Amino acid sequence: MSTDPVARPPVNLWGSAEHALAYLGRADRIPHRTEGEATLLELLPERVERVLDLGTGDGRLAALVLAARPDATVTGLDLSDTMLARAAERFAGDERVVLQRHDLDDALPDLGRFDAVVSSFAIHHVSHPRKRALYGEAVSILEPGGLFANLEHVASPTEQLHTAFLVAIGNDPADDDPSNQLLDVATQLAWLGEAGLDDVDCYWKWRELALLAGRRPA
Repeated sequence: MSTDPVARPPVNLWGSAEHALAYLGRADRIPHRTEGEATLLELLPERVERVLDLGTGDGRLAALVLAARPDATVTGLDLSDTMLARAAERFAGDERVVLQRHDLDDALPDLGRFDAVVSSFAIHHVSHPRKRALYGEAVSILEPGGLFANLEHVASPTEQLHTAFLVAIGNDPADDDPSNQLLDVATQLAWLGEAGLDDVDCYWKWRELALLAGRRPA
């Protein structure tokens, strides 16, 4: 599949409540998702005080992180008011979680430094140049030894494999999400290394689902 950032016109449907709710209706049925999430949790530093969740959605990943590191706090950013409302319901009364509306197309706000920056199926909605810039921004706010981990939807090498992936997750290829701007694993790993991370690797992968991660040098 093409990795040319101008090959697909910029479209982002995630500001739409209908689009967000349609995703939430099928999110729990994504095959093997829990395997990727479990691997991400394994990579968390032993000591975690502050976590930034990019594209927090309904707070699914944030909740998993807090279950693994209950003394941590999480700042969750998302564009979708619908997603933020669901996350607010999930974390009602939980002072460990702060939610903020933010479009990942824009530079990250000044939020301080974090022991981990995580994301789940969100960054593939921004353009390739923005992905690269966002990786640099995320790494720059990590504490020494901090983790960046992106559980991501990545590009297949061929259109045939992309179609097979859509079928495998129960999606009609004719309804492929126009918000997706998929990019191959190798390019993204190279960008994470260039941004300053060590131990950069694809730590888990199933078809177009992949966990890309690395650590800021201590």
